[in-house]
Amino acid sequence: MDERKAAILKALIEEYVETGQPVGSNTVARGAGLGVSSATVRNEMALLEREGYVTHPHTSAGRVPTDKGYRHFVDHLARQKELQPGARQEVASFFATAHHALEDMLHETSLLLSRITTHAAVVVGPQPDAARVRSVRLVRLHESSVLVVAVLSNGQVERQFLELSGEVDDSRIGAATVVLETQLRDASFADLPVPRATGDGATDQLCRQARDALVARFTAGGPIEPVYVGGASRIAADIDAFTASETVGRLLEVLEHQYVVVSLVRDLIDQGVTVRIGSENRLEDLRECSVVLARFDVEGRAAGTVGVLGPTRMNYPQAMAAVAAVSRRLGEHLSPPG
Repeated sequence: MDERKAAILKALIEEYVETGQPVGSNTVARGAGLGVSSATVRNEMALLEREGYVTHPHTSAGRVPTDKGYRHFVDHLARQKELQPGARQEVASFFATAHHALEDMLHETSLLLSRITTHAAVVVGPQPDAARVRSVRLVRLHESSVLVVAVLSNGQVERQFLELSGEVDDSRIGAATVVLETQLRDASFADLPVPRATGDGATDQLCRQARDALVARFTAGGPIEPVYVGGASRIAADIDAFTASETVGRLLEVLEHQYVVVSLVRDLIDQGVTVRIGSENRLEDLRECSVVLARFDVEGRAAGTVGVLGPTRMNYPQAMAAVAAVSRRLGEHLSPPG
């Protein structure tokens, strides 16, 4: 595509995203800053239409972008902008003051991303089977009950209660904690080793019980990544951006099915996709939507994904900037200092 066509396509898309109305040649001629007449722009727009980058509704002389036009815009014309100052400050303030449990943290992050993009946002949490043990502690609750606390590399904190057959003293709890901390640190949470015997039968039994409780916790929780959806109602607010009102209902139903969202996100990220537009989506219900994704890493390992989902008439540079900023800050927040 030559520079003039590219400039015309860029101006047309930016105008259409802003107004939602078909864009005429006069408007593009003013916005593209090419110093050419509207007749010249009209001829170029006709060529762009012939090549499949734009189309026009039958009731209007103006044009609207096609999925192919949006794809060219995202790949070649859309410079990833910095977040607006207000959004940048909101992101910074959120992560500076966020000290929630992991589940609350990820949920609040989805709401943050939805607010700054005005689209539905999705956060797929860390995969439990990919997490490693960062630390283990035993905490006495009563004479014969202990709380097992494991902090994982993905930021998750697992807790399991142990009801013991008899009273256990603080020294034995301390000794078992040392064994677990030493032998389970850096182990995969999905494959915790059986602690080696210390020679003290009571300590060894407590260590095995604690380890077995954590194994049971992983098995009960399953390997399905948690999904947090923020701002789903924004899809309904964008109803005019879809050709049929039923599309909104189908999208909301998709977001209610955790396994569908996880499969969609994992499939796209595995392909290295960060933006999937309209008809590029394999899922029929997403054919009028665009998805913008970014992976977040914890301690140098892939931990999860954040993204936004909205109509193809999306401000792609801002959406990409927001997703990039939030994914980076989330990974940094969940990683240990240093």
